[in-house]
Amino acid sequence: METIDDLEELDDIVGRAARVYLRYSFGPERDLAHPSRDYEAEVDLPGLPCTLLTPEPWWPREPVDWIARRVCKYLHLAAGDPRRRPWITLGEVAGYGPDHEPLLGDIEPIGWLGDRLVEQARGRYRERFRVGRTSLE
Repeated sequence: METIDDLEELDDIVGRAARVYLRYSFGPERDLAHPSRDYEAEVDLPGLPCTLLTPEPWWPREPVDWIARRVCKYLHLAAGDPRRRPWITLGEVAGYGPDHEPLLGDIEPIGWLGDRLVEQARGRYRERFRVGRTSLE
C-alpha cells in the first residue's frame, strides 16, 4: 500500500470518493486474516470497525478540518505499538458496532497515513478547534 504523507493530498482523495473510512490497526492483510470481535460480548463482528473520514453534508467548515479532527480523535488507537498505524479504505457498511461505528465489508484499501500527514493533522486540529472543550463548559 502506498503512504499518503500530505494532509492536502488526503483531502483530495476524500473529496474524489463517495465515502472514505479511517482505521487504526496492523493493516488490511492482518485484519482480513482475523475477524473483528466485540470482546466484551464475545461476538464476532460482520466487518472491520472504522470511522468515516468523509465530512457529513451538514459540515459548514472546510472538509480538511473534519479530516484533521478525525485523524486526531483516534490517534490513541495506535499508542503504545508502532505497528498499529492509520490507513484509509473504501468499503461497504455491513452493520454498526457496539459503539455505533461503521463495520466495513468488501474493503478496498487506499493507503497508509504517514507520520508527516499525522503531524499536519495535529497542527491543524490544534489551530482550528478548541480541543477538549465540552458542552459542560
